[in-house]
Amino acid sequence: MAAAGTTDWESSARTRLTESGHRAGGAREAVVELLGRQSCCLSAQEISDRLHEAGKDVGIASIYRALELLQELGLVQRVEFGEGGARFEPVVPGGDHHHHAVCEKCGRVTPFEDERLERQLERLAGRLRHSMRGHDLVIHGECRRCARS
Repeated sequence: MAAAGTTDWESSARTRLTESGHRAGGAREAVVELLGRQSCCLSAQEISDRLHEAGKDVGIASIYRALELLQELGLVQRVEFGEGGARFEPVVPGGDHHHHAVCEKCGRVTPFEDERLERQLERLAGRLRHSMRGHDLVIHGECRRCARS
């Protein structure tokens, strides 16, 4: 069971880090703790900004190293939005799976789920006779606010 204020993802991430011979101290711990409280993806710069706002002095290079390791261990996924717009979010086995709509004007990211879409993607993989371990979908366009202005 996770400690008070600790998510299951945080707990499993710390366990996985320990099992793979890495300690979860310093920058790694700060990144794990922050990502454990997120419901969607963040860029390395957004992670840096939030950590600094919380009074944690973690360098951007350390954040990138932590994210790279977490990705190698299958604990985070990198979501590419194009034009250097990579963001990272926790991978929760058997947990929430969502896609993203990205506003090309303001950069707003809106997560969404669609069971019908998931079924269609599974059917498509079957038709292609291709196994599907995962998939990403990013819709590019304008959010409602930007479209109105």
